[in-house]
Amino acid sequence: MAYICGKLQLRHGLMLAPMAGVTDYAFRRICRMMGAEYTVSEMISAKALVYEQRSRNPAAARSAPLAAIRAGEHGHALQLFGSDPEFMAEAARLLERGSYLSAQAEELPAAIDINMGCPVPKVAGNGEGSALMRDPERAAAIVRAVVDAVSLPVTVKIRSGWDENSINAPEFARRMADAGAAAICIHARTRKQMYAPSADYHVIAAVKAAVDIPVIGNGDIASAADLRHMAEISGCDGYMIGRGAQGNPWLFAELTTALEGREYTPPTPEERVAVAAEHLRLLVADKGEDIGVREARKHMAWYIHSRPGSAAARAAIMQAERAEEMLDILQGLLN
Repeated sequence: MAYICGKLQLRHGLMLAPMAGVTDYAFRRICRMMGAEYTVSEMISAKALVYEQRSRNPAAARSAPLAAIRAGEHGHALQLFGSDPEFMAEAARLLERGSYLSAQAEELPAAIDINMGCPVPKVAGNGEGSALMRDPERAAAIVRAVVDAVSLPVTVKIRSGWDENSINAPEFARRMADAGAAAICIHARTRKQMYAPSADYHVIAAVKAAVDIPVIGNGDIASAADLRHMAEISGCDGYMIGRGAQGNPWLFAELTTALEGREYTPPTPEERVAVAAEHLRLLVADKGEDIGVREARKHMAWYIHSRPGSAAARAAIMQAERAEEMLDILQGLLN
């Protein structure tokens, strides 16, 4: 089984989902080390990107760094969100070019992904993200505008629907495919459900039956057993891993070995600490110590979750202000 997006072919279809405040360069690199074959950026606001680039003020350009793909990130898509077709098209052209005020891409994106699934109120409440599933006409117009604006594949990430009374993913996906989408990724929950209860993989199966383009399943994959369950029910073409990889990037190695019929060996405590330390190093190198340490706190807490002594260590990590302090705390868990 392989997922093909444009000229990109993936052996197993294992993808890292876009997660705001999580899937930055450091986390993407760690997940690639473990077997992630495809990654997607944090959400980029189309209007913010366009207005920042028009302003010609480098200090105001905060969106461009999210779009600046690093060397070695082959198979990395950039995710846009917005509700205005013209802004989405203009932003997509900027992403395809890869050259921005205050940032320069070292590689070009594999695809432009349009977010039509984000459930958070500040996005959906503005008519963006999952709110577009209640407006298929506008959603299709956005896809057509972006497809017409760029030569890259354009993919769409959706949810099952807005709520339990409006599960429209199959029909919606068909509209997006007709508008030119190259692939659909579906998080098998409604917007109202947010992230609980369990994802309904039968909805992914219905989307798969409704379209002739690749369908990627998303939701609740935290083990090889979960992936097999999704595959058996949905028949999807690829798997997008989100929260299951937080603090556990080895999940990609576990899934790879399962798909290849090999036995998986979980990481030792020493290996867990070594990878957490490398993640911290990457964050500090990329963002400086002050910001890097602040953003590392949640990641380090995820890495040590459920380990003996983790409660006290987690409290100490949340107060740490220097990378050396964090490393000492991690090492202390081993000792």
